[in-house]
Amino acid sequence: MIDTKKIIEAAERNLQGTDMFVVGCTCTPGNDIELLVDSDTSVAIDACVRLSRAVEAEFDRDEEDFSLTVASAGIGSELKCLRQYRKLVGSTVEVLLASGVKVRARLEAADEQGITLSYEEKQAVEGKKRKQTVTVTRSYAFGDIKSTREYLDFK
Repeated sequence: MIDTKKIIEAAERNLQGTDMFVVGCTCTPGNDIELLVDSDTSVAIDACVRLSRAVEAEFDRDEEDFSLTVASAGIGSELKCLRQYRKLVGSTVEVLLASGVKVRARLEAADEQGITLSYEEKQAVEGKKRKQTVTVTRSYAFGDIKSTREYLDFK
């Protein structure tokens, strides 16, 4: 079985100088390798083809046979790295917390510790009879997050 670290290293070498980056790599026992890439702008099919050929050229098929698929981390797919979070700052995301609570909010910031979200919530306000809608800003550590996806509104 081919080591995914070697695939990732080869891909990162070939992506230097571009706005593309490696999101993840998986390999089955049958050596079916899937390399996911993303970009700060967009990922073209031509770029995936070039990367696939460049990575394949670094490995010897006579030594070990494999199948390599290079694909873009699709819209709506789970965010896996900090650079993907930073790309979506200012956008609406859907976060599933480890506690099972789902939060749809605007991604305000992302750093190595976690993310900051802002959303509207009805809360009791002193001096008012009814609950008022207020904007809440909360930070969540990555350890508290089960998954995050870009929220797509089709309205």
